[in-house]
Amino acid sequence: MNTRFATSESPQPDGNAISDAPLVIVTGMSGAGRTTTANVLEDLGWLVVDNLPPQMLEPLAELRHSSLERRPEVAPRRVAVVVDVRSRGWFAHLQEAIDAATDRGERPSVLFLDATDEALVRRFESVRRPHPLQGRGRLLDGIQRERSLLLDLRSSADVVIDSSGLNVHQLAAKLTSIFAGDRKVQLRVAVMSFGFKYGLPLDADVVLDMRFLPNPYWVPELKSLNGQDEAVAEFVMRQAGAEEFLDRATDLLETMIEGYIREGRRYVTVAIGCTGGKHRSVATAEALSARIGQPEGVDTFIVHRDLGRE
Repeated sequence: MNTRFATSESPQPDGNAISDAPLVIVTGMSGAGRTTTANVLEDLGWLVVDNLPPQMLEPLAELRHSSLERRPEVAPRRVAVVVDVRSRGWFAHLQEAIDAATDRGERPSVLFLDATDEALVRRFESVRRPHPLQGRGRLLDGIQRERSLLLDLRSSADVVIDSSGLNVHQLAAKLTSIFAGDRKVQLRVAVMSFGFKYGLPLDADVVLDMRFLPNPYWVPELKSLNGQDEAVAEFVMRQAGAEEFLDRATDLLETMIEGYIREGRRYVTVAIGCTGGKHRSVATAEALSARIGQPEGVDTFIVHRDLGRE
């Protein structure tokens, strides 16, 4: 078990759900970004414990409480533990440990990292390491075995992040937006552009399809550009139905955002797709983000998942 102590002073808890939780469990698929998550939290001042056996959650919580009572000025206020299948048979006790903590009135928040089988295979092959559950079988066998084991845990997680189309820097930015903390922010909205040909984002709460608009890809002078370029954005927005779509999507999302805040949701992903994730979805994501990011208490940021893949 590796324990990494943050070098910066631990920040005070903020008012935003998982970022305000004194104890967060980081789990999910092997290769989906748990190490990056641990590094981001460590840089933000969290105490991070890697590969913790689930049975140690209660002693860790007791240690934190006693430290706060004895020396609150130096005690870690926010702790994250990485718990995954590397603990082998012990991992089966994770849900039991979470239930026990809930019964004590101190349920930890759960962050689940996920990715497609294709992305995970590619990552494992790039580092030339076997999957923890692979045994004598294929790499894909280990991945599918792990996914089956984590199915219930994923469905009950507080936050699920799909890292399939994100590089390390994009994932770090997304995590920072969740955990950095801002007392005035009630809801963080990720507006993500993507290409349908690369698959739906696994963590999308809302999916909007821009393929009803003409594709700038077939306009010679726009083909090499993307939706962040002014010429492409103007082309997309002047198409019949584009402005009307933006107006209606904005009204719909504003209504949903009000409901999310009432229900205690703190993180939502709005995915906007086109064929390749380069022109229409990017331009629309930029325009829509500017609109829904205006209400006080809503923090909106943009992720262009597939931009640059073509």
